[in-house]
Amino acid sequence: MQKFGTEKFHGVNFAVFPHKGVLGSGEARKSMEEMAHKTHANWVILTPSGMQETPYSEEIRFDGEKSCTDEELCDMIRFAKSLGLKVALKPTVNCDNGVWRARISFFDHDVPCEPKWGNWFESHIAFQKHYAQIAQRTGCELFLTGCEMTMTEHRETDWRKLIAEVRTVYDGPVGYNCDKYGEDHITWWDAVDVIASSGYYPIDDWENQLDRIEEVVKKYQKPFIFSEAGCMNIHGSALVPNNWELQGKEDDAEQADWYLAMFSACEKRDWVKGFGIWDWPGSMERKSPYAVCDRPAEAVIAEEYSRCAKNR
Repeated sequence: MQKFGTEKFHGVNFAVFPHKGVLGSGEARKSMEEMAHKTHANWVILTPSGMQETPYSEEIRFDGEKSCTDEELCDMIRFAKSLGLKVALKPTVNCDNGVWRARISFFDHDVPCEPKWGNWFESHIAFQKHYAQIAQRTGCELFLTGCEMTMTEHRETDWRKLIAEVRTVYDGPVGYNCDKYGEDHITWWDAVDVIASSGYYPIDDWENQLDRIEEVVKKYQKPFIFSEAGCMNIHGSALVPNNWELQGKEDDAEQADWYLAMFSACEKRDWVKGFGIWDWPGSMERKSPYAVCDRPAEAVIAEEYSRCAKNR
């Protein structure tokens, strides 16, 4: 097992799921520079996409228009490091038809003429190892073997094999990002160096959820981070921050209040080693409701990150 640093993880998910050409633009470099300066982040999380047609497809591709090129990714990693940022690489599978990756699933017994787990995991291992090799070559400080693959996580043997395969090409710390409420459903946390989760919890429920997650952290004795954490600037999002389909009027104050509540609750738990804010765009023209740039939430994050940095 690789040791994960003791320094607080003050991260931001940058230009999430970048299509070809996004990371290679001067606009993306300028945006990352602003992100580092304005948030006082010390980590950036990059999320290259692998695409499968539907949740039931066996093949994951990462050479199309919806995936960044290796050259773009490597150049951006080097640029991030020139800014003094540590880099976490989190290759993430998405579905072309728009279905959420947590729905990817197959029959647990092989059925003739139906897609099979074995074929899918073979493709997923190839996808993860490809980016693990890039992480090794470019000196990324953390590798997260995917994100929110909820309906695959019961395949313990397959996941242990995937993590072992990643370790054959990457010698840094390895983790996995489960979905919210999934922390206590995974039985193979002992195989990773870092437990990561998507922290999209209701503004008034942080204490309950942290109590639950704390039991997992105690059991496995692993560093823990929220490698995703965010809330939209849409009225009502603070109560359902995981619902990216929520419609309504903009409410920047509610988004900022949600971040204040998260930081306040987590400050009392020394086992929470940090956050990966979701998100900061590679271009201001592609700014999502979750984006924190130029909104009051940005100042809340900057204050938290700079305060913790001074207290180190």
